[in-house]
Amino acid sequence: EPHQIFRTKIPMKLAFIFAISDKLPESMKRSLIYHPFTPQNSAHVQEGNVMRQVKKRDILLYYPFESMNPFLKMIKEASSDPNVMTIKITIYRLAKKARLVEYLCAAAENGKDVTVLIELRARFDEQNNIDWSERMEEAGCRVIYGFESYKVHSKICLITYRNRNEIQYITQIGTGNYNEKTAAMYTDLSLMTANPAIGKDAAEFFKNMSIGNLDGTYEHLIVAPTSLKRKVLYLMDEEIKKGSGGRVIMKMNSLTDVDYIRKVCEASKAGVRVDLIVRGICCILPGIPEYTENVRIMSIVGRYLEHARIFSFGTGAEQKVYIGSADMMTRNTQKRVEVACPILDDSIRRQINHYLKVMLSDNVKARVMLCDGSYVKKTAESQVDSQAVFMEEAIYAKRVAPKEERRFGEWVKELIGSIRK
Repeated sequence: EPHQIFRTKIPMKLAFIFAISDKLPESMKRSLIYHPFTPQNSAHVQEGNVMRQVKKRDILLYYPFESMNPFLKMIKEASSDPNVMTIKITIYRLAKKARLVEYLCAAAENGKDVTVLIELRARFDEQNNIDWSERMEEAGCRVIYGFESYKVHSKICLITYRNRNEIQYITQIGTGNYNEKTAAMYTDLSLMTANPAIGKDAAEFFKNMSIGNLDGTYEHLIVAPTSLKRKVLYLMDEEIKKGSGGRVIMKMNSLTDVDYIRKVCEASKAGVRVDLIVRGICCILPGIPEYTENVRIMSIVGRYLEHARIFSFGTGAEQKVYIGSADMMTRNTQKRVEVACPILDDSIRRQINHYLKVMLSDNVKARVMLCDGSYVKKTAESQVDSQAVFMEEAIYAKRVAPKEERRFGEWVKELIGSIRK
């Protein structure tokens, strides 16, 4: 209707703003632009062959505090490794200049079987994705264009290689796009693992995608539109059984799914402590007597766009943690292909728990939702800006990597203390 139509002279596409910042005078830049920060080389990745390191242990990267380069280097290594047979990847958004595509094309030209499932309907990036898909097809990559009624939004890559007479896998699963530009602007997690069970699931996933089967079953991966929401609700039921001993922490961009909202209310009524870190749209109110008394909701809007999705259920040895591409929105859980992966490595689970703890402590860029839907700033004696902490942490970790015999928690306390000083 007429009253629902809004007219504006502001351009819908605002990419030109990034070019403007480079042309500002220095005097204006100082007051308008953040002090430059370069994503750091991860302290978890040593010099040398990345594939070889991933085969020994799982590696988690945290963009933009840590650089995307180890993942790109791994794809480059795979493109020329004689033992690598196939590289398969799902792509939603790519940068205008993408080293990833060049490495995938090089792999195809080197005789590797390269399969790319690319989503042509990524909003604002349709033409860019068409251009890249044509480039990859020309190089010999097999390009699949997804499904008519479902967007492919997952972020998963699978490298298959021969080890003597065995077929083995390296799998990468992330929360963000394979976009080298946004990897320096969005907070995202990227897991690289040689876990054979996850690799078999990933191989099954790509097989199902190639034949248009959305109803596949997997041992570890949870995949929308079939199992992801069902698994999340089941894991929340497990916490509900614990009553006041239950614990749920979930971080996402937006929350609109009605089934999930009802389950959060059920968990709260059972006494489960629920913390939701939701950057944007959130269709549930905390602190409603007899409904959401045990629910706390906060939003972090800082220098970088909060984009990581983390699902944590329980505490201690029984805790289950997943990272993935999906928000708890009906469009994601029912109309998109999404993938979430369990964190099976204890040290990485501690790493993610640390990230969650710092984010929940944020009182600079965080705002807490009240029961009327309004947001207020948290008050505390000492200030914690989670993104600033992670920036300092990445710099400090690379400079003074913790000794193996020192417990991770002790190192973190020392690190946070040095940052505050």
